[in-house]
Amino acid sequence: MSKQFDVIVIGGGPGGYIAAIRAAQLGQNVACVDEWKNSQGGPALGGTCTNVGCIPSKALLQSSEHYEQASHHFSDHGITVKGLSMDVAKMVARKDTVVKQNNDGIQYLFKKNKVSFFHGRGSFVKASADGYEIKVAGATEETIVGRHIIVATGSNARALPGTPFDEELILSNDGALRINAAPKKLGLIGAGVIGLEMGSVWRRLGTDVTILEGLPTLLGVVDDQIAKEAKKAFDKQGLKIELGVNVGEIKTSKKGVTVAYTSAKGEAKTLEVDKLIVSIGRSPNTIGLNVEAVGLKLNERGAIEVDADCKTNLPGVWAVGDVVRGPMLAHKAEEEGVAVAERIAGQHGHVNFQTIPWVIYTSPEIAWVGRTEQQLKADGVAYKAGTFPFLANGRARALGDTTGMVKMLADATTDEILGVHIVGPMASELIAECVMAMEFRASSEDIARICHAHPSLSESTKEAALAVDKRTLNF
Repeated sequence: MSKQFDVIVIGGGPGGYIAAIRAAQLGQNVACVDEWKNSQGGPALGGTCTNVGCIPSKALLQSSEHYEQASHHFSDHGITVKGLSMDVAKMVARKDTVVKQNNDGIQYLFKKNKVSFFHGRGSFVKASADGYEIKVAGATEETIVGRHIIVATGSNARALPGTPFDEELILSNDGALRINAAPKKLGLIGAGVIGLEMGSVWRRLGTDVTILEGLPTLLGVVDDQIAKEAKKAFDKQGLKIELGVNVGEIKTSKKGVTVAYTSAKGEAKTLEVDKLIVSIGRSPNTIGLNVEAVGLKLNERGAIEVDADCKTNLPGVWAVGDVVRGPMLAHKAEEEGVAVAERIAGQHGHVNFQTIPWVIYTSPEIAWVGRTEQQLKADGVAYKAGTFPFLANGRARALGDTTGMVKMLADATTDEILGVHIVGPMASELIAECVMAMEFRASSEDIARICHAHPSLSESTKEAALAVDKRTLNF
């Protein structure tokens, strides 16, 4: 007799494990199926984000940032460092420890919330009178049945056509996070989040880094003014970024990787590197899910088709996160997971796609929420803009990091905040105030009238709000 559950979640990443916990909190009998394995073959809950994405990349970024500070900036504070060196193996080991702490934390949360965990690959078998049969293929094979199924199987790195990942020379985000020594030369294809973050890690450790980007501008989804400010900072740091290139043949040898490409000016060029990271986007992961067995509908991108409530074409089957439409962000997946669990329980779960924050954890950090200036122009929206540079912020000066600015966009008539864009120190933390303000449909005047602690970086947000009305006090 197969074990029966109210809810079965397939996938233990941010969308999946959060959905499972929230459903259990709401009184459902819940199972979560996830196949990710650690180096010992045991479960490694947390999906791409925890294992080969958000968490390990931030650990490496933090380590490399400490090294950069000690190498180039401690002297500004009167601190002399002699015999500085970087133990890359130890840095990677620390990253692995951080990942394991998160893996173990999710297992603890499952036990705390009485979520049944099945270690293996989950796939559809058939619809039944009690819901849907799900096969779990792990150390042993078993079948469980769920009244509701939440698919949260995430996404996979896209490879260049004809150039598969070998994770030794041609690396996805997975292999990029397992480099155990600083390469002399590193190439990256794609100047998106992964490209810029991984490029930053190794550039700080002395690697000659070149990023090739097919688009004519850097970070096309980012506000133009902010992207240009970030590009200036990256150029100054020595991160080589070539835009508008057309990548051709890629060859590997014992010496490394050779990339033939055409520059934006039409010149034939060659890039020779020790390793090549390919970060050209991700594809929804439905491999082995056996959607055909139940008739679960996919769209032309291979993503599971869902409506605004994350319902699929099948009754009782839901999907969240990277495997559906919308931005491939861990926190977006989490919000969808919570909303679906609440809808299953008869509540009114809600996700506001207009106030999902985005962050790139480079130095300077880049964060934004809402629409960009170019989007507002394209939409024909009359707006006001206010900017404030960190150069004029007392806390930023004390930190020794005055790169960048805060930019606020507000409706010209109502003054409602339409977007906030930040490049600079701790942008990832500063953006939260702006997300909350937009959720409450605040005006720029609201933030301008709120008392912010002095000295703090958040004063720059207040000053940008004041700048919308052309009345900054410190610039």
